[in-house]
Amino acid sequence: MRTVSLIVGLGNPGAEYAGTRHNIGFAVVARLAERYGARFKEARCRALVAVIRVGSAAVTLALPQTFMNLSGQAVGPLLRELALSPAQMLLVYDDLDLPLGRIRLLPRGSSGGHRGVESVIAAVGTADFPRLRVGIGRPPGGGDAAAFVLSRFAPEEEELVQAVRELAVAALDCVLREGLVQAMNKFNRRR
Repeated sequence: MRTVSLIVGLGNPGAEYAGTRHNIGFAVVARLAERYGARFKEARCRALVAVIRVGSAAVTLALPQTFMNLSGQAVGPLLRELALSPAQMLLVYDDLDLPLGRIRLLPRGSSGGHRGVESVIAAVGTADFPRLRVGIGRPPGGGDAAAFVLSRFAPEEEELVQAVRELAVAALDCVLREGLVQAMNKFNRRR
């Protein structure tokens, strides 16, 4: 597998969506940029972009500025502009099927019904790219999933949200320094 050279966090742009469950992908990638002292200041291909250095390698971090369900409109052109294959990209996004506090790295897979991921798969023509799923849990009592993903975390969840964000950043750092397989072995086993 090729080295990851682009990490994309999925979310919705705008202050009204900051801190929502659907934007945890944005939060994780923004925290990774912060850890490396990088800032998102350049807009390219409808995405905010930052570049970090890991050893001698440059890694581009991106936050699409389309709405979640149109993420592919930013990701497809960005991959082409950077002359990267989809396998060199790692997508970070929220997952209803994982409990809050859990993460899962995968080398490839389906969208799992996530419309932002569906948009990226359609734009790049394959589902063969690594991803980091960040658990947000399911709505209590079988409530409306669409409303749930756009809700903010409850105050009593904040400590767990911060912990999972740091865990996700550590997993991404491990992917960049040691490779996807090593990171999967280390982080997918954690409970």
